[in-house]
Amino acid sequence: MVSFNLADICRHVQGTVHGDTEFIVEQLKSLEQAGVQDISFVNGEKYLDQAKASRAGVLIVSSDLVDQLKDQCIVLEVKSPYLAFAILTHLFAKPPYNQQGIANTAKIHPTATIGQNVTIGDFVVIGEDTQIGDNSIIHPSVFIADHVKIGHSAYIESHVTISEGTEIGDYVRIHANTSIGGEGFGFAPYQEQWHRIAQLGKVRIGNKVRIGSNCSIDRGALDDTVIDDGVIIDNLVQVAHNVQIGSHTAIAAKTGIAGSTKIGAHCIIGGACGIAGHLEITDHVHLTGMSMVTKSIDKSGLYSSGTGLFDNLNWRKAVIGFRQLTETPINKLVKQLNLLQNRIEKLELEKHTDTKD
Repeated sequence: MVSFNLADICRHVQGTVHGDTEFIVEQLKSLEQAGVQDISFVNGEKYLDQAKASRAGVLIVSSDLVDQLKDQCIVLEVKSPYLAFAILTHLFAKPPYNQQGIANTAKIHPTATIGQNVTIGDFVVIGEDTQIGDNSIIHPSVFIADHVKIGHSAYIESHVTISEGTEIGDYVRIHANTSIGGEGFGFAPYQEQWHRIAQLGKVRIGNKVRIGSNCSIDRGALDDTVIDDGVIIDNLVQVAHNVQIGSHTAIAAKTGIAGSTKIGAHCIIGGACGIAGHLEITDHVHLTGMSMVTKSIDKSGLYSSGTGLFDNLNWRKAVIGFRQLTETPINKLVKQLNLLQNRIEKLELEKHTDTKD
């Protein structure tokens, strides 16, 4: 177990200590689980009651909560408690992979270029003319094909496959069982048969991209599939051929993006969204979970589709109502509503006239 002096922790998060700077912190924990030698964070006033009930020896808080908690324990004041928490997770994290150097069982093509201080695990295969940047870590059983370029400080977990010609920037993390640059789902229909289209493009990934486990990012058919800097992708995400994803966009699990769609920068795509092909989504679009996108979005904002959860009986009634709605043309419904409105106004006028007489 690694412990840290609070003064050192303070320097990491650029905060101000209200209390003993020589206090020894043993672990980073939640408010509920923290003990007297642990540190936790308070992410806003809505967690104030939990903070007051916590046994944590140190609490990371914003300026507006200092006075309410400084008599309870040591307080570490920062601009963003959540960001400070994120920084400290790296300080307290265990080393991700203990092996150093290149394993004897790794198979590396003689023309491959391996940078300084690179770790390569057992049974890794690295192809012809492939480049691996300095300080990269490649876990066992990774396959990296020919003519791949990987920048420095990459982190690639076991059973990842990176296909020929893929270009990957610096500080990229790819988690287990993900496929980068596989063949896209391209077929030409003719005479009631599907005719395979060879995928001639590649995948280009920018810097500081994070790709979760069990993802598939297909190579382009002609143009490249592109993932810009700072994109974060959760587990079980499908990115089809020729898709372009703008910088710092976040995509949650089980989302599927069909071919040749362009997604802007700083978008947030909730879990299990389905995005049809050949669409364009502008910057700063937020799709809530299970949204189905069937047309382009040219205005930033929050979008949703589908229905929220409610009890089964009411859901069945809603489905019946929806079916009845589709059976009646909208323009007919509008006419009926206008007719009812006219009748109501006529009755109110007659009532007003009778009262006046």
